[in-house]
Amino acid sequence: MDILHLVDRLEELFNESRSLPLTKKVVIDEDKMLDLIDQMRLAIPDEIKKAQSINNQKERIIAQSHEEANRTISLAREQSEKLVSKDAIVQEAKIIAEDIIKRASAETELIKKEADQYAVDSLDHLEIELSKILTQVRNGMMSLQDNQITKEVLPEQGTADFPIKPVTQS
Repeated sequence: MDILHLVDRLEELFNESRSLPLTKKVVIDEDKMLDLIDQMRLAIPDEIKKAQSINNQKERIIAQSHEEANRTISLAREQSEKLVSKDAIVQEAKIIAEDIIKRASAETELIKKEADQYAVDSLDHLEIELSKILTQVRNGMMSLQDNQITKEVLPEQGTADFPIKPVTQS
């Protein structure tokens, strides 16, 4: 039975009671009064148990809420840190990529310059070698032409028609 209902019945019993003249005392039916007190004794533990159960549920719900709030805050912090970390990693990666590109461009330019210089040096060397060979070829051709002219103009010694006499300078 509900404790508040029993309190209401106790109040009704009091209101129905007769008061003693010239005092603030009332005469109450003892059996009804003891019956209500017994019912209250029985109802109070149930009401206290319900109240304790409700209080325990309230505390459990509050504890769960705090735990959930802490988990949510923790997850939010982790996600925030991850986003900040990812952003920092992305920025760092961009800086590193730009540095790699700059170094690669500089190295490419250096390699091109070195390759051009190597080509110029090789062509200069080839020109010198070809010039030497050309000079040798020209000298060879001149020598052959001179020998040919000499053979045509001066026949060889030992022919009876044209004996070759050594020319002496005077």
